[in-house]
Amino acid sequence: MLMQFLIIIFSKSNGDSVTQTQGQMTLPEGTSLTVNCSYETSQYPALFWYVQYPGEGPQLLLKAIKQNDKGSNKGFEATYKKESSSFHLQKKASVQESDSAVYYCALSDTVAETAGGAERKL
Repeated sequence: MLMQFLIIIFSKSNGDSVTQTQGQMTLPEGTSLTVNCSYETSQYPALFWYVQYPGEGPQLLLKAIKQNDKGSNKGFEATYKKESSSFHLQKKASVQESDSAVYYCALSDTVAETAGGAERKL
């Protein structure tokens, strides 16, 4: 069965930006998934992946707040790589039809001031 993943870009308006794999991805069930996320900022941000399943609102999938943190949830994982300004989302186990969703990569301005708030709103 082919799976469809719609990937969109979420970016901030203060000069910080997030760029991720664009467009719709169609994968056969049983393969692995990688969604690239790179960011530009002058801060040391907290990084987040949100997921929005059909008919639901966005919800936090995973987060990382410092260099080399690895977030993981529901078989998905992402590692905060400050040196390459990346936070790529991966699912190494087989993707299933239930993984069909919109995935958003996001960042906060600063860890100390906004990391908690970023978990509650997109």
